[in-house]
Parts: sequence; C-alpha cells; structure tokens
Amino acid sequence: MADGSYLVGPESGRLLVRTARTGLGSKAGHDLTIEVTRWRGNVVIDAVNPASSSVTVEVDVDSFEVRQGTGGIKPLTDADRADIKNTLRGKILNTGRYPTITFGSSRISGTAESFRIDGDLTIVGVTQPVTVEGQLVTGRAHGSAVIVQSRWGIRPYSAFLGALRLRDEIEVQFDIGLTSGT
Repeated sequence: MADGSYLVGPESGRLLVRTARTGLGSKAGHDLTIEVTRWRGNVVIDAVNPASSSVTVEVDVDSFEVRQGTGGIKPLTDADRADIKNTLRGKILNTGRYPTITFGSSRISGTAESFRIDGDLTIVGVTQPVTVEGQLVTGRAHGSAVIVQSRWGIRPYSAFLGALRLRDEIEVQFDIGLTSGT
C-alpha cells in the first residue's frame, strides 16, 4: 500500500453495525446487521512513521438501514425494519439534534498486517475514546471496534418490560478499498 491520502465512503466499502440480543425474551428478537449508507472519511498513510498516519470519519445517522435480522421467532419484516429505523432515529440516536457520528484518530500503531487506531468517537454529542483493530490486505482495510453504548449515555433498546433487550456492546465493522484521494 502506497503512502498517501485516501478518500473513503460507501463507494469504496462497507460500514456495518452489528447488534445482539439478551434477556429472557431474547428468542423473540433479532440480532441485527445495520449498514451505514452515507458516510465519508479520509485515511492518511505514512508507512515509515505510522504515528503520522490519521483517520477521520463522519457518518450520517439518518442513513442507517437494517440489512439483516437473524434469530427470532419469526422473520424480520419490512414493517419491523421501518420500526427499528424510526426507533434508532428518534429514541436512541436523536438524529434531529445529533445528525452525525464522528471519529478522529489520536494514535495509530502497528503494521499493515495488524494495526490499531486509538481515537475519539462522538455519538449523541458525547465524545469517548475507542480502539479500532484491523488489517490492510491488498489495498483493502478491514477490522472492527466494540462500542459499549452506555459509555455514550445511550440506553440499549429494550421491550416487553425489559425481558428483551439489546446487549450494551455493539460491533462496528468495516471493509474498505483505499483509492487515492487528495
């Protein structure tokens, strides 16, 4: 991978959010795969001095689309997907007040085969540190980060008087092709 600046977004890869359920009623719910369909970022790579590398990403929260729901008593319907999106937008992430989620790296270490990005993630106006682990293979960066919702003041979704709820931990995954940007 050549040193340089790379623009990233949905045209170059995928950004996914994966949730899992817990609780006595967990069999009724679904583990979700949600795709972020509008986002953009910039990746600066300096292989000789990884500490000079950087990553910034901005996500349009209104662009979350439920792609898959596994488990559950019945299959996920289009109406279920719409309800989940409305709940995410209104009750959980309050997109009217907080339309974007942002990430900015503060430290990058490791090698292309195994890198670590420490940075600041801002969700619903709250900024907390987060660590991303990944690899760079043949021009594609892939990896993930575990986000504990309550650290950002987000109360994980629950239903049926708390018998069905989402785990506090969600996983954000990425698979991105790096093409020259600026």
